[in-house]
Amino acid sequence: MAAIIRRDGVRSFVLFTVGGMELALPLDGVLEILRPPALVPIPLGPPSLEGLARRRGAVLPVIGLCRVLGLAGAGEGGADDEETKQGASQAARLLIVRHNGQPVGLLVDRVHGLSAVGDDRIAESGTADPSIDADLLAGAILAGDGRDGALILDPGPLIERQFADLGRGAAGIADFSGAPQPKTVAAVRQDEEQLVVLTVAEQEFALPVAAVREIVPVPEAVTRVPRARPHLLGMMTLRDALLPLVGLRELFGLDVPKGGSRGKVAVLRTAEGLVGVAVEDVREILRVPRERIDAVPPLMAREAEFEDMDGIARLGGGARLVPVLSAERLFRHGAGNGAGLGGLAQGREGEVAVAMDAGAERAEAFVVFRLAGADYGLPVAAVQEVLRQPDAVTPLPNAPDFVSGVTTLRGAVLPLVALRRLLRLPEGHGDVEGRGRVVVIAAGAARAGLLVDGMAGIVRLPDGAIGPAPVVSQAQHRLIRRIGALESAGERRMILLMDPAELLDMDQLADLLATV
Repeated sequence: MAAIIRRDGVRSFVLFTVGGMELALPLDGVLEILRPPALVPIPLGPPSLEGLARRRGAVLPVIGLCRVLGLAGAGEGGADDEETKQGASQAARLLIVRHNGQPVGLLVDRVHGLSAVGDDRIAESGTADPSIDADLLAGAILAGDGRDGALILDPGPLIERQFADLGRGAAGIADFSGAPQPKTVAAVRQDEEQLVVLTVAEQEFALPVAAVREIVPVPEAVTRVPRARPHLLGMMTLRDALLPLVGLRELFGLDVPKGGSRGKVAVLRTAEGLVGVAVEDVREILRVPRERIDAVPPLMAREAEFEDMDGIARLGGGARLVPVLSAERLFRHGAGNGAGLGGLAQGREGEVAVAMDAGAERAEAFVVFRLAGADYGLPVAAVQEVLRQPDAVTPLPNAPDFVSGVTTLRGAVLPLVALRRLLRLPEGHGDVEGRGRVVVIAAGAARAGLLVDGMAGIVRLPDGAIGPAPVVSQAQHRLIRRIGALESAGERRMILLMDPAELLDMDQLADLLATV
């Protein structure tokens, strides 16, 4: 029986309900009691894992006690029991305990309060309800004097059964936080340009990846500047710094498409400081041979309206022509008509912005994509490009079930990995408007395409916003070792950071996942 701290013959407990069963935890072992926050699902964990929560800067796994104990949670009635479900959700609480130095959340249906219990009302676990494994109990509180009884849970063995590796060391974590990895045959070659393809008013434009600091969602609140020109949408904040926001649609004088909306902000490095450019979507990240980026035809190049273009990329054998914009000259577009930044981020303000960026906390960039409703990230240095999903895939005999097949990319064979199957996620859930993407990653000579729901953007995470991921299984620990916390546009996001080297180690990965 686990030790329960006693004071003057009285022991203090937190009393709560799970699946209609009265339970208790020693008060001294409970760090906090709070309403359940938003949870982020993490793959390759035990069935009892509800997800991850962030509390006071720490990331903690959350266990559903109903699942652990095999009980039906409150509000799990039929479809006609919505009112009960809503009430149960409002009554649910999270009990934070500590296991092997790691905070863990225990999700319960309802907390009744605290109770001081005398020694005479505490019995050994052998007298408890036989439907619960006695090894998970530290005893029982006997009913008496008009008070109900309760089973006393021992959180140690309960958590240990779910997460045998929780709190163990994280040796061997791959470090992608330093300078970009040395160039290899699978990295961007000198004769190629890496481009981000954006859409504005249903038209495609591209910017060099080197000029894009990050890509974030459009904030809900943008502060308009009085008497500003139409393309100067106003000011937004990005991690406590002011950022001028320019509408590329207005800057180019393009019509608003039906149902058109701005979904992303590309943050560009310019001589005038950081500038945010509002676009509809981020479609792809491509590697384009320089020979396929033609100069702007002389007849167009002499016109002021085209001086912001570095060239025109010929994609798909010339079927797609995508203008490549210059981040430096972009805001001189129509300068004679006063269509530049109009002083919004010029002069001393621009110099300060550049200085702030240069002296900011060390950060690393990630390509962030969506999968089953959650955000995942890969180091930009490991991502070769991001493509649309191919129409045809060639099956690969005797391959693991998470290998969808192979396709060709510029004459080379590219294996396609279905991340949903790899991470044991449900099929068809959380798809981003049906716009699947292939994230091509490379390490040395190895290369693979990851099938994901959609691209969320490019983000820069300061060192202080990246921490270790809880170890909920060895398979998860190999693939997802770090977690990033991003606050953008008033929204807190948790990004699961994946190790590309482990994703590319297919043989070892298949053997490891067979044990999950």
